[in-house]
Amino acid sequence: MVDAIDRTATVDFSTGLPGAAPAGSVQAKLVVLSGEDEGRELPLVSKLSIGADPASDLALRDRRVSRKHAEIWLRDARIVLRDVGSRNGTLVGQHKIKELELPLGAVIRVGDTLLGVHPRWYTRELAPSAARCFGELTGASLRMREIYSVLERVAPSDVTVLVEGESGTGKELAARSIHAASRRSGKPYVVFDCAAVPRELAESELFGHRRGAFSGAVSDRAGAFMQANGGTIFLDELGELPLELQPKLLRVLETGDVRAVGDDNMRHSDVRVVAATNRDLRAEVRRGRFREDLMYRLEVVKVRLPPLRERVEDIPDIVEKLVGEELAHSEIAGENLQRLMAHGWPGNVRELRNVLERAMVLAAQPPSFDKLVFNLGPLSAQPSTLGNAFPGVAAPLPFKEAKEQLLDSFERAYLDALLERHKGNLTHAAQAAGISRKHLSELCKKYDVR
Repeated sequence: MVDAIDRTATVDFSTGLPGAAPAGSVQAKLVVLSGEDEGRELPLVSKLSIGADPASDLALRDRRVSRKHAEIWLRDARIVLRDVGSRNGTLVGQHKIKELELPLGAVIRVGDTLLGVHPRWYTRELAPSAARCFGELTGASLRMREIYSVLERVAPSDVTVLVEGESGTGKELAARSIHAASRRSGKPYVVFDCAAVPRELAESELFGHRRGAFSGAVSDRAGAFMQANGGTIFLDELGELPLELQPKLLRVLETGDVRAVGDDNMRHSDVRVVAATNRDLRAEVRRGRFREDLMYRLEVVKVRLPPLRERVEDIPDIVEKLVGEELAHSEIAGENLQRLMAHGWPGNVRELRNVLERAMVLAAQPPSFDKLVFNLGPLSAQPSTLGNAFPGVAAPLPFKEAKEQLLDSFERAYLDALLERHKGNLTHAAQAAGISRKHLSELCKKYDVR
């Protein structure tokens, strides 16, 4: 059963989330997200009537929409939605509303139609940024400078951002960069990896639990949303979030209210949400694996990071950022650069970073870019040079044993160099290597590296 609520939130429309005072004029529009009228949009500059009546400002062809269904308007720099006695009700999230102030990004259901309140500036033609980077994202290609232009506009606000892209394209770098450029930069930044948490623990990890809520809950524990209070939560691998948790996440996004497992009361969490996925969420919605209303609520601003193979002109800048300081007296050019730019990079920037780290570890000191040996996959290793490139591998060994021997040698050398570079700090070393601290610790134990 759907609850009816009449709640007034305090919303800052420079940020788009509950919890702050208004900070100026609203630039918003009402967009039809689904249904027969999908794609229609109206600027929200005055009161708009919504209904099946052809005289309505937003006249919908949905048979479940009442002739006079709802109204939406600006009031003191705030967006207000009111149901005007519809048959089926006006829903925000899971709740029927009478009158409610809305944040940017809110998703409204009237009949079988979904409507979204979106920032108006987002669909304007934005000129590419003049910057060569945005936070930890690097590259001066047109594709990246167009992304920087959006992120520069989005970061100071609290608008929800969905970052899409293949694995290794830098989605978490984008999230950290958004946080660093926001007014919340001095507050917590919490990562919740939806794919890494066991299904049975996901609700507790995300929303917290009270002592005794389940076997093993020996004390109260704050979940990721409360840990991030005042700051930013990054929901990584969003497409892996269990379906049964999605309505609860939607409620938090709409109201900011969090209910821990085993708790009868709600607590308010003031967070900025950035999410990332390498899945096609629309396809997941069609398959019944992801809620449509949650998808629309999360993609208020959507950014797609291109794969590295589509921006190879950025490789010199990325190499400079990753290892430039250690190649201070060496030019990033020539045949080695051409090899990097010709590679397909199925693992994207993460693969490039690993290739560079491996080459730097095995290089003569001080390293020179033109002398680095890049292992770009099986096609790059020529039999005539295998013994010279990998002296630790005996050619007569069976392939599997030779591969394991080489991998062991590399991992041990890599760990030695990595920990030396970060003065034994496992947390910093794990971040630099792009692996979890737990995985790094396990590798160190395996090879007795300290």
